[in-house]
Amino acid sequence: MSTADITNAHCEPAGQKVDALYSDHHHWLRGWLRQKLGNAFDAADLAHDTYVRVIASGKTPQPEQSRPYLTQIAKGLLIDLYRRRRIEAAWLATVSLMPEAEAPSEEARALVIEALMEIDAVLDRLPAKARQALLLCKLDGLGYREIADQLKVSVSSVEKYIASALLACYQALHGEGA
Repeated sequence: MSTADITNAHCEPAGQKVDALYSDHHHWLRGWLRQKLGNAFDAADLAHDTYVRVIASGKTPQPEQSRPYLTQIAKGLLIDLYRRRRIEAAWLATVSLMPEAEAPSEEARALVIEALMEIDAVLDRLPAKARQALLLCKLDGLGYREIADQLKVSVSSVEKYIASALLACYQALHGEGA
């Protein structure tokens, strides 16, 4: 079954059906997540978050679509968890290199990680070349000609990629729709 089939599966209004979905599949979902994550605590958290997403959507799948539907949501949450852990690890590695007196507080660390997660989400939604062009420009300090050579595109394409990437960042920062 494809993701589109699951996403477009006929869903019914939520309510008592969420209770049935939970009682019929929660144990299975936690077990599936425990196998993927290697621990029961994270599995329980993600299983809970999966049902929160179901409730927030206001729809429940038909019984024959329940496990594929729950699996699709849980896989997205797994990706988010792994991405967050990767970002947290990179940030903590950076913080560990700072002199102790300059290290940010726990609250500041949490705020930075949240900001990095938001930036990562914006970048993830960009087309690959726009994301790559922006990162080559801003992180590696390459000029447009160097980026064009590396991406094997014209300089005008690089200009368009970076402009679209910066616009997406601006819209995310100011809460504007895409």
